[in-house]
Amino acid sequence: MTENPTGKDKRACLVIGAGDGLGAAISRAFAREGLVVCMTRRPRHLEKVEAAAQSIHDEGGEAHAFGVDARDEDEVAALFSKIEGEVAPLDVVVFNIGANVRHDIVDTTSRVYRKVWEMAAFAGFLAGREAARAMVPRKHGTILFTGATASVRGGAGFSAFAGAKHALRALSQSMARELGPEGVHVAHVIVDGAIDGEFIRSIMPNAADLVAEDKILQPDDIALNFVHLWKQPRTAWTHELDVRPWSEKW
Repeated sequence: MTENPTGKDKRACLVIGAGDGLGAAISRAFAREGLVVCMTRRPRHLEKVEAAAQSIHDEGGEAHAFGVDARDEDEVAALFSKIEGEVAPLDVVVFNIGANVRHDIVDTTSRVYRKVWEMAAFAGFLAGREAARAMVPRKHGTILFTGATASVRGGAGFSAFAGAKHALRALSQSMARELGPEGVHVAHVIVDGAIDGEFIRSIMPNAADLVAEDKILQPDDIALNFVHLWKQPRTAWTHELDVRPWSEKW
């Protein structure tokens, strides 16, 4: 284990895209494992990230909130440098930006397509590259990418989202083959189905009933799978894991 700048043996977990649902749940899960959690969203959402970090502190964990545009190369590089230099060595990095939008193909503008690609694919590349730069010299670390149904199947109306998620999956595959022999575990998690939260409950009138029947993915339950991947021994690493509720069609 590499010592952090303060001389104490600590390890950090960075969650990029620490939203109110899955991102926050992943952050809580790793904090409960004793990692120092660093949580990021765009600067305009910093207050929400700070509130989530405070909730981890209230549970007895340690968390730091950052407002970062994950599409900006300089900001991402500076974030990794700050965490490595002032917080603790990164043991796990989770890229969890969604960018799920729906537009008919004839209504999809180049600006929309490019923005979705920047958020879900290009930002993933920046995060993955910086994570590799930190972890490869130590011959240790875990990099996890959050995928979706669109990672493997493009649905009608989701050309931009599917294109970006396919690209993220390909990035993960390439990185896994390159970094595995360097001691760095790279895995891609396909979240296949609706995730319980304010957004889903606002668009699905029967969401509460589905939750009661365990027919909607729960953020805290998904997060346990991320921790499981991080804990896997290197003799039996998983590259891709898909999770869905028992009733989901696939």
